[in-house]
Amino acid sequence: MNTIPYSRITKGTLLIASPDIEAGLYFRSIILLCEHNMTGSFGLILNKPLDVELPEEIINIQSLSNPNVSIRAGGASHPNQMMLLHSNNTLNEQTLKLCDDVFLGGDLEFLQRSIEDPNGSPIRLCFGYCAWGPALLEKEFLAGQWFLHPASSEHVFTIPPEKLWQSILRQMGGKYATLSMIPEDLSLN
Repeated sequence: MNTIPYSRITKGTLLIASPDIEAGLYFRSIILLCEHNMTGSFGLILNKPLDVELPEEIINIQSLSNPNVSIRAGGASHPNQMMLLHSNNTLNEQTLKLCDDVFLGGDLEFLQRSIEDPNGSPIRLCFGYCAWGPALLEKEFLAGQWFLHPASSEHVFTIPPEKLWQSILRQMGGKYATLSMIPEDLSLN
């Protein structure tokens, strides 16, 4: 049975950087698409950890008890803007559901409560985002810069960021699984 490659660009889609993107922030990036419509698109990079110190008025690090909180470089646009990805489905009026058990949004009160809870849901603090104007993402996809795959909470919260690109390509199988074996530094090949 032949499977048809996933090729529908919608909210909740993962954009997997093709090996043609050889450098920069988008090298081997996995982007969770948060919105896609006729006026443009935006998404958050999932696999670029970011080491920053946050002001205490945003997060009281001393009260960080939730082991499932991590910080990501969400994209090159507005890198000082913070967005929350989480699995808490109780904030319906404050959040946008991206896929099963993955939500975008929430306020500082929710964030502080979540980081203080040792059993709190996973949270990704994303600084910046990726943005495309009308039809630009489609052009990049048709040019072969991105592969598409449906997102899951496992992709967002469970698979370690350094293994996400290879893991998703292996899940996709076929030629994509072969691409997952390309070393990051081709001179080592």
